Amino acid sequence: MNDESNTHKNSNNDAKSEHDENSDNQYTKELISAPKEKKAERIDTRALKDDAAKREKKQPLITRIVKAIKAEKKSYTELIINSEPLEKRVALLQDGVLEKFEVERSGEAREVGAIFKGRIQNLEPGLKAAFVDIGEEKNAFLHYWDILPAAKDNSIEVVRDNKSEKQRKREAEKITVKDIPRLYPIGSEIVLQITKGQIGTKGPRTTTNIALPGRFLVLMPYTGTLGISRKIEDKKERSRLKGILRDLTLPEGMGIIVRTAGEGKKARYFIRDLHILLKRWEVINQRMESTKKPACLYVEPDIVGRTVRDFLTEEIDRVMVDKKEDYDNVMEEVMKISPRSKSKIHIFKDDIPVFERFNIERQIEQTYMRCVPLPGGGEIVIEETEALISIDVNTGSHKNKNKDGKDFILQVNLEAATEICRQVRLRNIGGLIILDFIDMKAKKDRNAVLARMRREMANDKAKNHILPISTLGIMQMTRQRHSESHSSGIYTDCPYCHGRGSVKSSRTMSVEVQRRLISVIRHIRARDGHDKEIALRVLLHPTNLERLRQEDEDLLLEIEQSYGARLSFRADPIYHVENFKIIDIESGQEQR
Repeated sequence: MNDESNTHKNSNNDAKSEHDENSDNQYTKELISAPKEKKAERIDTRALKDDAAKREKKQPLITRIVKAIKAEKKSYTELIINSEPLEKRVALLQDGVLEKFEVERSGEAREVGAIFKGRIQNLEPGLKAAFVDIGEEKNAFLHYWDILPAAKDNSIEVVRDNKSEKQRKREAEKITVKDIPRLYPIGSEIVLQITKGQIGTKGPRTTTNIALPGRFLVLMPYTGTLGISRKIEDKKERSRLKGILRDLTLPEGMGIIVRTAGEGKKARYFIRDLHILLKRWEVINQRMESTKKPACLYVEPDIVGRTVRDFLTEEIDRVMVDKKEDYDNVMEEVMKISPRSKSKIHIFKDDIPVFERFNIERQIEQTYMRCVPLPGGGEIVIEETEALISIDVNTGSHKNKNKDGKDFILQVNLEAATEICRQVRLRNIGGLIILDFIDMKAKKDRNAVLARMRREMANDKAKNHILPISTLGIMQMTRQRHSESHSSGIYTDCPYCHGRGSVKSSRTMSVEVQRRLISVIRHIRARDGHDKEIALRVLLHPTNLERLRQEDEDLLLEIEQSYGARLSFRADPIYHVENFKIIDIESGQEQR
């Protein structure tokens, strides 16, 4: 009885094990193949906007009344902060549509904005640059122009001079690039700030013109001038801010700039912000004096802190945070810089992940796709290369009744211009960007596309420059690049093709194998004479062996007969498709 029972139990276990193995095997083929590329599908922005409108109606009554009185027709703007063990993500939504996306992975150095005490390691007159040891793995790159006092910035209107006697004396000397090697010889200590993080093999780019951003002000410890951003256009407001600047007390030799976020703010906000920045600079100075080796003196806050500082303006209607610790940190920062905004901060408590709840995951997924569909059925194709980014505009199945009309091409290009600007921001694309729009004959159409591009890029925090469409029908633009694009953090070069995106065909490999065989046999004959018996084994990938056995078998037989050699082949799928080895069977040595 027991034996039968045990036999039955064992047979059940064997059956279960066999079922599990069969269940696994059905996925094997799928798992060993490359995942299929998802087809980009246009996300229905109308549905996103409808959801955002419903959320907007849930705002406090007083907020809605204020909006109604002002008769504002502005977007409902939300900041969504998602924290996970390995990364933190921040999404900016306007009427539910993703307009800005940032990600920060745990353990990654926050390079841009960091301040270091360094030592000049090398001067390169040809490059007109210094390489500075900052205590990191790679030396920092410091151009001679970035050592000189900052040139007059056209985007800033200077209101007041606060230069020290030493600064005035230096200005009077009119130091040029030629004087840098004399003033900053090898071994000199220098304080610098990273303006552009390490990208690929290039070290970080730096400047000695230090800038500490606050909520409403930027502290420039070494400039000695006070100014206002020209982006604040209202004359009355500029006049009011100039009065506030003249009344601010600041240590001699330091400078400040009023940020666009300061528009409409009372004097007390600037006083409080200046106090925080001066305190921060004091701490940096203490570290500078206490450390003798090259070292980091200051790093920018994490992504949550930067978001509160740079994005939490009057225009933001709601902030949603999904982690209690980050919620507390946000509230603490908000209480320091804008206590009135604390009612906008909410903690997300639903069971569904916050990025799924607001339909952000699907929108982010699209930012890593090569093709991005346009509302009317066209598409843009984005390719990142070492030198530049190329963006191509295709009509696709554009939904336009009047396809023969001249407005059809213009409509596709205008849609593309809007989406290109959005994608550039979302992907954090920088450097040189080449845009291939569909050819337009009329100059006014080309100007309309240029105007749309400039309007859409106007609110981008990264500096950009857009040129008119050339005679070749191509638009060129540059965008300031502080750090690597998001896709470079998500993807790594294919280990099989090293990022080329293609491998040699079996025909090419067959030619190479035959060429190498003939070369090896001839060398052996030249070395050991014609009586020597030659037996060679070729190790290669099965795909290439299949080609040699089928289409090229006659050629191999001809090699054997012509040169009096015996050839054998061994294939293994673990070999790379572009690799092969020729082995002398007698000695076991590789033949080259």
